[in-house]
Amino acid sequence: MKIPVLRLGAILLTSIQVDLTDTEVMQFQADVLSVIAETEGRGLAIDITALEVVDSFMARTINDTASMARLLGAEVVVCGMRPAVALTLVEMGRELIGVETTFNLDDGLARLQRKIAQRGDNALAASGSS
Repeated sequence: MKIPVLRLGAILLTSIQVDLTDTEVMQFQADVLSVIAETEGRGLAIDITALEVVDSFMARTINDTASMARLLGAEVVVCGMRPAVALTLVEMGRELIGVETTFNLDDGLARLQRKIAQRGDNALAASGSS
């Protein structure tokens, strides 16, 4: 299953709606990084609102994807983590280290726009709000 990556101005949005196999998670990571490089995206919102469970492999891959995206010049926010998912990740010792999270997608997009503007990419941030 291919997870779409949508472009909203300077921000890329991807929403994981179903549980993924390990192979699909790795393909997701490759696809996201490829789109960031191709579009020179300045922000990435990963929406996981629909996920009831995030296993340790998925958590590690999201964490690694965020780190790689930052190396490519994109700010990253993970949106919509359920409280039960957060609790489970902490209990497994798999917190998302260095990855910003927000309650919902609206907050995530607003945070990305602020971060892009603070970096000095004002023209790109403005294009994301149209």
